[in-house]
Amino acid sequence: MSDRQCASSGSPFEATIGFSRAVRVGDRVVVSGTGPVVAVGRCPDDPAGQAWRCFEIIETALGELGSSFRDVVRTRMYITAAEYADAVGEVHGEVLGAVRPAATMVVVAALLDPAWKVEIEAEAVLPDRAKPRGPSRSP
Repeated sequence: MSDRQCASSGSPFEATIGFSRAVRVGDRVVVSGTGPVVAVGRCPDDPAGQAWRCFEIIETALGELGSSFRDVVRTRMYITAAEYADAVGEVHGEVLGAVRPAATMVVVAALLDPAWKVEIEAEAVLPDRAKPRGPSRSP
């Protein structure tokens, strides 16, 4: 089994619920559902601002585990109202449009914090830098 590395964002929910912000095993990095948590005060009120905050936290977690947005292969976006889809989708496009991961957006009844309108998960696969590019040739 590969070594397991964990990243923490310092969210108060990590200790009480018992989870890591992100976990890396081998070439795979999985980022937990990430709400728009802020250190002081309240999260942004608008869904786009919340999505940006989620992606800031995700980017930090990926970086701590040797990954980045360019390695993201899947995202899941949970929103609390269908009318937030355009705003959250636009932010997703700005952050990951060049990468174009598999993505899902789901409308849910509520999220952990009643102020949250969006929560985002991400999965990344690091490229095998030792693997040759292009077709292999047999002698």
